Amino acid sequence: MKLLENKTALITGATRGIGKGIAQVFAKHGANVAFTYSSSVDAANALEAELKEYGVNAKGYQSNAANFDAAQELAADVLKEFGSIDVLINNAGITKDNLLMRITEDDFDKVIEINLKSVFNLTKAVIRPMMKQRAGSIINMSSVVGLKGNAGQSNYAASKAGIIGFSKSVALELGSRNIRSNVIAPGFIETEMTAKLDEATVDGWRKSIPLKRGGTPDDIANACVFLASDMSSYITGQTLSVDGGMLT
Repeated sequence: MKLLENKTALITGATRGIGKGIAQVFAKHGANVAFTYSSSVDAANALEAELKEYGVNAKGYQSNAANFDAAQELAADVLKEFGSIDVLINNAGITKDNLLMRITEDDFDKVIEINLKSVFNLTKAVIRPMMKQRAGSIINMSSVVGLKGNAGQSNYAASKAGIIGFSKSVALELGSRNIRSNVIAPGFIETEMTAKLDEATVDGWRKSIPLKRGGTPDDIANACVFLASDMSSYITGQTLSVDGGMLT
């Protein structure tokens, strides 16, 4: 059963990791996929071709979501190409980890700009077309770190906690227009990035999680499918932790 048939999703930061997993699972469920990337043109072209094999329309856009005007332009381009934006997934994000004593102002500003301001920029860009459609699902990617904090990640934690407050406010403002706004808070998800870490450290993390494993991009993607589809039509303003019980 294809849960996202005839829906168009805009996914930011989709050429690797969680974003790529979401794009692939969405295409399998029949969604047309517009996605953004920052620099990896080859990876974007490969993903575009792969998604089209599922019989859906797919297109990659090189765009900086942290730039307000670029976000407006992106939404206009996607509308022109696809005709609607039914689902927005704000997934693009970076880390610049350090203890507060050592974080520079630039390290703080960059993380807030790319992780949090991009969510404002793109949400602002899609709400008019969604209001016109009287339908839409906005899914913002936070983190377990946004819920509990983490030493050495004060900038990242601030950006991810900010996303939760922002999303709840959007849910309150746009609920009457049938636009839903929810958050997913991933725990330890195993991607290309975590594959570079020390195996013993990673194994220690796995053992500390109640389900005794790291998550996969598909685990996050499946939660996104639920929140993007009509199965969650009465759910808004919520944060869904997909963390194997880490915060239990």
